[in-house]
Amino acid sequence: MKIATILGTRPEIIKMAPIIDEISKRDIEQVVIHTGQHYDEEMSDNFFKDLEIPTPDYNIHVGSGTHGKQTGLMMKGIEEVLLVEKPDIVLVQGDTNAVLAGALVASKLHIAIGHVEAGLRSFDMTMPEELNRRVADVATTMYFIPTEQSAINLLAEGFSHKNLFITGNTVVDACFRHLEIAKKRGFEDESLAGLDIDNLDNILTLTMHRAENVDVKERVVNIIDALKELSDMNIIFPIHPRTKNTLENFGLFEELNNLSHVHIIKPLGYLDFLLLTSKSTLILTDSGGLQEEAITLNVPALTLRYNTERPETVAAGGNILVGSDKDSILENARKILSDEEFADKMKNAINPYGQGDSAKSTVDAIEDYYSRGLLNIEAPEDIMDSFTRKMASIKEDISVAEFEQKENALIHMVFDGENMKFPFDDLNLNGMMITYDK
Repeated sequence: MKIATILGTRPEIIKMAPIIDEISKRDIEQVVIHTGQHYDEEMSDNFFKDLEIPTPDYNIHVGSGTHGKQTGLMMKGIEEVLLVEKPDIVLVQGDTNAVLAGALVASKLHIAIGHVEAGLRSFDMTMPEELNRRVADVATTMYFIPTEQSAINLLAEGFSHKNLFITGNTVVDACFRHLEIAKKRGFEDESLAGLDIDNLDNILTLTMHRAENVDVKERVVNIIDALKELSDMNIIFPIHPRTKNTLENFGLFEELNNLSHVHIIKPLGYLDFLLLTSKSTLILTDSGGLQEEAITLNVPALTLRYNTERPETVAAGGNILVGSDKDSILENARKILSDEEFADKMKNAINPYGQGDSAKSTVDAIEDYYSRGLLNIEAPEDIMDSFTRKMASIKEDISVAEFEQKENALIHMVFDGENMKFPFDDLNLNGMMITYDK
């Protein structure tokens, strides 16, 4: 078996590192393809060495550009590699343009696709990430899903539960794996060394880069006004160059930079940032991935957004959506500082993304599919059977697997009267409402 993994951005490399590592441990042949859509020092070979994973076998060097241009160049480069390598399955992760390009190309070449972190939905179609993950899921063969809630999203869209694998999220594996590496080497960035992080109290780590925040002056002003009043916290802000330029254009950068409790520093390397996150009292962010990392590291998070494709973090109690509302930011930040019971509840929120065995579960499933010949994408030889879609209320003790065999059916949705349930094979359907294809 040969597995090809497509990587494009830093979060993809971080989250796929445990899976790449697991594939290597099992001596499975693998090919790593880097699209090169972002380039900075962290995306060089040194980054892969820091994470103790193999450097990519191919780098397409796409560079930056418009969504259409970037995706088109990726598709061309990925296709050339896949035609040569002929993998049994292509793994993509998340919701980037690399995911979109990889899924489209592999499906056209009749190569199985494994989508890691499938099923996330923000239901905000203005987000390019939402379009990317939805299109990728249409082409996917194996869906590796972080939570039952994300799996239900896919069931609602008509995908078969037979191809859905609730594995947890590799972000947990990655955090545990990479934090150990970070602790061994300590802080390396000079700007952090000057702050003496280990002796700072009440650290608030801030990240802010999304256009809906930084490009709207009213929102930026509200957020900065909140930061001004959080003077009992040490706010560390690794600022993205684009965010800095926007703040300067709005005439707000110097005002923020002159606050004695705000420490604006250049963007940090991943390992330094992970170590900083682990030492923080609070995370204030508009990032998607950082919401996952915060709950994994038991650090309360306030998210500067009005929606999230990680609603499980909110439901678990480790994350609160505050938008750009000054009062909401201040109220919740101060409560975390002053109310020990409230803070402990957020810190001890049960992680919805698992306990760090997602990579193992993912590769186990791939090996099982390969051994059963289910990765072979071939034209059908049987004439298609017609089916009808039905709904039923179940009044007997019967499992999902038993019902499907008895009725020659495929169950899609299960409702227990209060919540949607994932149709695990051994789930007892008695007292539940189901929808199914017969």
